[in-house]
Amino acid sequence: MRPDKVVFIDESLENCFNSLRDGDPIKKGITKAILELRENCFAGRNVKKNLIPRELIEKYGIDNLWIYNLPSAWRLFYSLTSGGEVDLIAAILDWMDHKDYERLFGF
Repeated sequence: MRPDKVVFIDESLENCFNSLRDGDPIKKGITKAILELRENCFAGRNVKKNLIPRELIEKYGIDNLWIYNLPSAWRLFYSLTSGGEVDLIAAILDWMDHKDYERLFGF
């Protein structure tokens, strides 16, 4: 299913993405993820509601979480939502390396 938009959750996250150098494998991976999410918002894997870290629920007010695998075991987090004049938005929340991912999920 195609979302109407793929966006960063806020300007500071978008600025962080834009500050990555063009050859950075993580930037390339995020760019690939954005292109794929524009075609299929279900490209990542869905996290069961009871496994969504409370930290993310409190920070973003989300009720769903999706994870997209990036190069070098990094993870991109996004949530699906709706708003205003669009029906479906894939909102990129964050990305992190595997160590931080494990810490966040308590592995």
